[in-house]
Amino acid sequence: MLRKLVENILFFQDGHKTFFEPGDYPWVAKVEAGTPLIRKELDALLQRRDEIPNFQDLSEKQKPLTEGTQWKTFFLYAYGEVAEQNCAQCPETVRILKCVPNIKTAMFSILAPGKHIPPHRGMYKGMLRYHLGLIIPGAPGACRIRVGDDVRAWEEGKSLVFDDSHEHEAWNDTDSYRVVLFVDLLRPVFFPFSAANRAVVWAISRTGSITEPMERIRKQPPLVTKPAVEATPAAAVPEANTRAVGRGAGAN
Repeated sequence: MLRKLVENILFFQDGHKTFFEPGDYPWVAKVEAGTPLIRKELDALLQRRDEIPNFQDLSEKQKPLTEGTQWKTFFLYAYGEVAEQNCAQCPETVRILKCVPNIKTAMFSILAPGKHIPPHRGMYKGMLRYHLGLIIPGAPGACRIRVGDDVRAWEEGKSLVFDDSHEHEAWNDTDSYRVVLFVDLLRPVFFPFSAANRAVVWAISRTGSITEPMERIRKQPPLVTKPAVEATPAAAVPEANTRAVGRGAGAN
């Protein structure tokens, strides 16, 4: 398969790795330090949790993984596309995420009590996935994720970095909601592999699996009328080259 060949060439050094050490990424500490501000904006959104879209209603590809209201998502970015209206409701989260290099996707991922996301794989190894634990109920390990043969538990205010192209699944074995800040960023590789990787991700971003969900996100009405916290001046989208999805409304 062509994709496998490309991945083997571009990511020959660490393509086998499942989880990565958060401390190896200087920006992680900055995001973790912003947890209280991010959590405050999340809490404002959760006051209208029922209105937050179900993941499968935005992306039909998620239907094998979830149904009903078990997995809700509030997108800020998707493959470089900016959900402007959603970003306007979370200005501090947007400001904090500016420190993440080559960020492509960001959202709040909300799992209902008892939800299990079955095994699945991401579409391409050229991204790394980052999770910041925001609301992690229950005993240690009750909310956890398996990537390949490795299992990690989420903790509030703590980070996980992993390669979602490996088979992975997630559990919320509690009677409360689990929420993480979910981020995808370009996988760091040296030039010229970095240029090739960026080109592949750009091509993916133009496919219907990305553009169609973004069209649905555009149509979502705002959940809150005022920011949960006073925005820091010049809060902006994280990359100058990200592309707005329109001013009328806002991807475990």
